[in-house]
Amino acid sequence: MADDRHPQGLLDTNIVILRKWINPLELPAEMAISAITLAELSAGAHQVRRTDEQGGYDENAERARRMDVLQRAESEFDPIPFDAEAARIYGRVTAAVIAAGRKPRRRIADLMIASIAIAEELPLFTTNPADYAGLEDLLALVPVTRPRD
Repeated sequence: MADDRHPQGLLDTNIVILRKWINPLELPAEMAISAITLAELSAGAHQVRRTDEQGGYDENAERARRMDVLQRAESEFDPIPFDAEAARIYGRVTAAVIAAGRKPRRRIADLMIASIAIAEELPLFTTNPADYAGLEDLLALVPVTRPRD
């Protein structure tokens, strides 16, 4: 069977988090991540809170799981930085989101990742394509099936 995958692509943060449950044939042969994704993963490990006072999930186990995802990403990838070219593109991305009637401030990290994908001329792989609504003319977006819980 021929491999019809994209040769290269940038992974959105949600892909990095869910990757072990995603069909590898839905991902590019050569995967990259951004420094913004590492920042989101790092912050996520420090934002774990109990869901309720009576139990919820195990806070320590969830923090350890998130740290594992971060450490694997750090060891496996050399992240693409948010550089001057991505910063210039970010202005166009923000304008496109506003023109689509959306608020860019709620999606700063997503829009920075999109800017890097555009600057690097890489398709962006995500399980949340709605996060990038309004960027259809700027960004090559590849929707990926979200694994079931």
